[in-house]
Amino acid sequence: MNWLEFENKAYSEGRLAVCGIDEAGRGPLAGPVCAAAVVLPRGLVIEGVNDSKRLSEKKREKLFDIIIEKSTAHCIAWASVEEIEAMNILNAAMLAMKRACEGLDPAADYAIIDGNKTPDLSIECEAVVKGDARSMSVAAASILAKVSRDRLMLEYAEKYPQYGFEKHKGYGTKAHCEAILKYGETPIHRPSFLRKLYDKAGK
Repeated sequence: MNWLEFENKAYSEGRLAVCGIDEAGRGPLAGPVCAAAVVLPRGLVIEGVNDSKRLSEKKREKLFDIIIEKSTAHCIAWASVEEIEAMNILNAAMLAMKRACEGLDPAADYAIIDGNKTPDLSIECEAVVKGDARSMSVAAASILAKVSRDRLMLEYAEKYPQYGFEKHKGYGTKAHCEAILKYGETPIHRPSFLRKLYDKAGK
């Protein structure tokens, strides 16, 4: 497994700062979508870094601090529930990715994006399917995005204790769906994501 295949190719073509970009929170029924962009020092492989979904919460938290410390640039950005509703989740995720890339200081001159679609960036970029399991900088970005979003959902758990956000982070678990039907939706719920639930419940 060559974690630096995509980064090395870009550097060999004359790029000076290659970033990886990924997002977290495309699927939940509540909360914003988060994206992160990370530039790591050329040639650096951080032990333990992998697709955030393959790591335990404890491991992600530990790696979060290491990535922040070792990166030459990183940025965490968001697209709000209102933006998700206005432009749909795919476009909102692309917007969050664009914001993360544009927030890098110093700026990157090439981006590796997780998935099969690229946001509208001012720098050259490529989409890599399962990039978070194939590229070190994209995997690092996936960890920053996932941990940042989970931490925000823990804050919401204190604000809206009856929904159990600390457990499911806004995803549509049975307990979460039951809580929505019982207590109604909060300002952080995504109305367009709740239609199926309401239809099924006959609401």
